Amino acid sequence: MTPQISAAVKKQAKLASLMQRTKSLACEYHRLTGRPLGVTAEVAECEATEKLWLTLSTARTPFFDAHKGRVRFQIKGRAVSPSNKYRGRVPSIKCDGKFEAVLLVLLDQKTFQTIEIWRAGRSKVAKRLAKPGSKARNERRSMGITQFKSIARKVWP
Repeated sequence: MTPQISAAVKKQAKLASLMQRTKSLACEYHRLTGRPLGVTAEVAECEATEKLWLTLSTARTPFFDAHKGRVRFQIKGRAVSPSNKYRGRVPSIKCDGKFEAVLLVLLDQKTFQTIEIWRAGRSKVAKRLAKPGSKARNERRSMGITQFKSIARKVWP
């Protein structure tokens, strides 16, 4: 194994260990307080990059969180109940920057394990967000999970 590959493998193993501890802390915090810890987005990004073989972008990269080749992704995460996983809203999506698709990572709110990942193209997302009739959709740039699913396809599992 070359030194570069060895270093990459060690880094990935450390990240996996860190994410497992983060998930555990988030679950324990929620059990104790009934409130989310606020790490859903970061967990969703790591889960999507691991499961879909994406490369995580540098922190604060405008409009996208990861990429695969030339395809750039905004990644949105939502912790949900597995028995009612499509209830709730997708976090705000900004469509004015450069990216090709949005990934929605649904996480089990009790374990933070990935339940499903959905992918929708930018044009479909922008069109749905622009559709008149909903203040949440039009002003906050958010839509329901079921609305997102209607324009997306499941990419994991």
